[in-house]
Amino acid sequence: MKTFEEKEKKLKNAISKLDNLNLNLENLSTSVNDLETQKNQLKIEKEEIEKKYSNLMKEHKNLRIHIDKFNSENVEKINNQTKFSKKIDELNQETDNLLEELDKWQI
Repeated sequence: MKTFEEKEKKLKNAISKLDNLNLNLENLSTSVNDLETQKNQLKIEKEEIEKKYSNLMKEHKNLRIHIDKFNSENVEKINNQTKFSKKIDELNQETDNLLEELDKWQI
């Protein structure tokens, strides 16, 4: 009789373990589904971020082009101003020379 009771006890113990294992498998399945959902959400967010990055890079390129153009125009303006100032200085010098010559002739 003892062996029958022991076998029954072992059988109940095994059934209990199987029930716990079954619950763990259901939890694992739920966890896998949750992870799959999170993965899909992260994938969507990644695509959005990549689009934003691409747009930012295009905008950066356009801004860089505008800055380079602006800098080029400013360098050209500065060069023109320098040339103009130089021409004015030359004209002033020439005027001074002419005035000196005039003074000589008047004496």
